[in-house]
Amino acid sequence: MKDPRKIGALIAMLVLAGTTANPGYAQDAEHGKTVFKACAACHATDHANRVGPGLGGIIGRTAGTVPGFRYSDAMKKSGIVWDAKIVDAYLESPQKVVPGNRMPYAGLKNPTDRADLVGYLATLK
Repeated sequence: MKDPRKIGALIAMLVLAGTTANPGYAQDAEHGKTVFKACAACHATDHANRVGPGLGGIIGRTAGTVPGFRYSDAMKKSGIVWDAKIVDAYLESPQKVVPGNRMPYAGLKNPTDRADLVGYLATLK
């Protein structure tokens, strides 16, 4: 398996195996890429900032630390290090995970779509 995207998706599947609401469901990073289209209005898949920060390398990154992006105090002070579990929770309810953050998004309620989206985000470097 030499395709880095497939390797990233495989790693994401292994990491998420215990965090999805659908145990045993293999995350589909390609479907996650489709789900991401709704996010693309504000977020880039690389390190470029738009209305929201670039999401390249989000897994393992400390929240509120992308250079040049103006974060809310709530996000900067959250102390979160983005892993699959916290990204999943944040995508479900951003205000519940980081009260006072500025992301104007009500949340992605479908657990399969969230798991696939997290799988896709894990492939972004």
